[in-house]
Amino acid sequence: KAASSSPEVEYCFKNVNNSCIKVSRSLGVRAAMYVILMSITIITICGNLIVVISITHFRQLHSPNNFLVCSLATVDFSLGICVLPFAIMRTVETCWYLGPVFCQLLLCTDNLLSYASIFHLCFIAIDRYYAVCNPLTYTTKITFRVVYIFIGISWILPTVFSFGLIYTKANVQGIEDLVVILSCEGGCILMFNKLWAVLASAVFYIPCVIMISIYAKIFTVAKRQARMIKNMEEKISMEERKSRENQKREQKAAKTLGIIVGVFLLCWLPYFIDAPIDVYINFATPTVVFDSFAWFGYANSAFNPLIYAFFYPWFRKALKLLITCKILSSSITTFYPNDSH
Repeated sequence: KAASSSPEVEYCFKNVNNSCIKVSRSLGVRAAMYVILMSITIITICGNLIVVISITHFRQLHSPNNFLVCSLATVDFSLGICVLPFAIMRTVETCWYLGPVFCQLLLCTDNLLSYASIFHLCFIAIDRYYAVCNPLTYTTKITFRVVYIFIGISWILPTVFSFGLIYTKANVQGIEDLVVILSCEGGCILMFNKLWAVLASAVFYIPCVIMISIYAKIFTVAKRQARMIKNMEEKISMEERKSRENQKREQKAAKTLGIIVGVFLLCWLPYFIDAPIDVYINFATPTVVFDSFAWFGYANSAFNPLIYAFFYPWFRKALKLLITCKILSSSITTFYPNDSH
């Protein structure tokens, strides 16, 4: 009777020393993973592109708040174009075939866009705070100039932080021996020492606490305003009625953006809980678990345009104009009166 042979170990690079081990998956599992992850990527790219085109094309959507939303959509669109296609390959094939230089660039870009999302959402929360809680001073406090500064900070600080941290190798200072032991040809992972694991997590948690505090205040004020409007509805003049309607629109926008923040936290919290813990257990989190957390975070960029489609009539109208190619007409640069809300 012939002796049974153990399954052959498959490597990312057959003829290279210190090659990473390739996880063996059936064709059906790999095909299913490609379909799911490519669907997330396509929704991310197409959905956020519609948001960017809609806000930049239609003059009625040119407002400080919408420009912040447009910049956030640009972050998500960039993630779909620059990161997700390569992340699909790395996740499904469990190997990195594009070299260490491109790996480092991808990791920097991935971090930059993740942190840029957090900064954008934080500034959007500040914008909504003034719109709902201080409506009389909103137009003087949140101007286009202020929003451009918000957008600049949201892009520049994450860029400096991500590229500076990774390219100076400050993130692995003191754990070089461990990095050498855990590294192999065909891998592309980002490692942090204990100090930077805590600091990098703080860049996520501090803005999150600020956002939660701001939205808690917004919804408290909005609830009080709603009661006042209900009590005064029969007594107010037409001018006051218009002002109340505007307040209701601002509250609805705040609610929608609050949902976006909530979805963002739900998507990214597992990753940012596990990432610092992983450092303290010597990077023992199984790759499949870590990749699942990362992709749950990436999926947030696909959820945002779906939320816009559900809550914003202007998004649905823009989608209709894009599908019918009517948006190409130079005469269509505005919506009907109430479509921008």
